[in-house]
Amino acid sequence: MGQRANPAFAAAVVVVPLVALGYAVTIATVQQHTYVHVMAGIVWTGIDIFLGAVLGPVIGGLDDEQSSAVFQRLTPKTAFLLPSLAFVTIAGGITLAQRIGMFPHAEPWLALFTAVNLIPILLLLGWRLNAWTDRRWQVPFAVATIGSLAWVALTIGEFAMTEPSIAVALGLVTILSVQGFGFLLPGELRMYREMRSATPDPSVISAIGQQNAMLGSVQGFFQLLLILDMVYLRYGGFPF
Repeated sequence: MGQRANPAFAAAVVVVPLVALGYAVTIATVQQHTYVHVMAGIVWTGIDIFLGAVLGPVIGGLDDEQSSAVFQRLTPKTAFLLPSLAFVTIAGGITLAQRIGMFPHAEPWLALFTAVNLIPILLLLGWRLNAWTDRRWQVPFAVATIGSLAWVALTIGEFAMTEPSIAVALGLVTILSVQGFGFLLPGELRMYREMRSATPDPSVISAIGQQNAMLGSVQGFFQLLLILDMVYLRYGGFPF
């Protein structure tokens, strides 16, 4: 897929955000950390809204051949770009909230958050990619399930209510993560698999691509709710 996306592009959109995140959580100031988190979130949200509100309706008016041609060029790029932006936004936001003291009782909440994200995401990946019998799926699923549930068990005794806005944010991020990594990413992988087949079916590529574009608009809606929640957390009220 990297070849179809352009290797330089694929490397840059993964490495640059991850390097920025590494800088933000190690030696950056709070302002720089905030910038990395906010900018990654803005780009991620903007792309999802564009895909759902603009590109989706446009492609919906094309025939299967034309629609497939668009997704064959677009999908390899978004498969690298969107997951890296999502990860940096989420990880940057959680670490920033801890850094500025707005995430009390963080460890048990993070343990629970990890379990309710990883387990459904991996189950959906196995289902969507028909990989439940594949050891390459079974091993990560077993490790993630046992590891995350063990973390929950070790920290559940310390569980206490955190800042309500943080709890809401974790819920919204869980929806975004499960939808993004459990539905959108497998859809992109299925499109890529179809592109690589001996006789690619444009109708299959088009159908999955349009489904992903519609899901992108749902992602954008929840991202806007998350931004609203972050404004409330930061300023103690809604901007209206």
